[in-house]
Amino acid sequence: MKTLTIRLTAPLQSYGNEATFERRTSGDYPSKSAIVGMIAAALGYSRNDKRIQELNKLQFVVRIDQPGKILTDFQTVEWKTGTRKITYREYLQDAVFVVAIGGGPDDIDRIKYALKHPRYALFLGRRANSPAGVLQITEFPDKDPVTALKALPWQASNWYQRRHSADKLVKIQVVADANLLSTNRTSLVKDHVLSLDSKARQYKVRPITTTQVELRNPLFKQNTQHDAMSPL
Repeated sequence: MKTLTIRLTAPLQSYGNEATFERRTSGDYPSKSAIVGMIAAALGYSRNDKRIQELNKLQFVVRIDQPGKILTDFQTVEWKTGTRKITYREYLQDAVFVVAIGGGPDDIDRIKYALKHPRYALFLGRRANSPAGVLQITEFPDKDPVTALKALPWQASNWYQRRHSADKLVKIQVVADANLLSTNRTSLVKDHVLSLDSKARQYKVRPITTTQVELRNPLFKQNTQHDAMSPL
């Protein structure tokens, strides 16, 4: 088993869930289908390449290091002559996530190389959402994804860490494939890729579970101010 962690940050990200023409919402964290699509793009797979389904076998965990705030954009669309509609799109602002993928060493090595030398442009959920610079990738040769994310330091932005400088430890939410955590509390999400063909996208449900990890805040500051009223 080998694991890669990938830090995902950008001014805007968006991870679609159930959507209609008029409104396309975003999940609170990267979906497995979005990461499978990003890896497939890096590897140079076309949207209807059957090898994409093999990527579903990767173990998948995401850590929400810095939750994003929802931005709702609207567009006026003329979808046939004389007929206009307003459509809404949701984005996550200023979010930072760390995705961990686990698999066989050869597969992970190939994916790591591809992410550093992508065949197609990479984006975070939607084509307009480019990553904020080169992806920060860390390799854990002998750890599963959950253990790797427990070992990786907090990846939030400096300004966000300063905002929590009174907290020595921060609790961070982790969302994982259900079989990677020992818990009976699972839910279903529809992000197992069957097809990424733009004319016939198809997904099926998969079970997930959540937990929390405690990470050290590198910008923690001990409060040394004297409170003269404390004896009262």
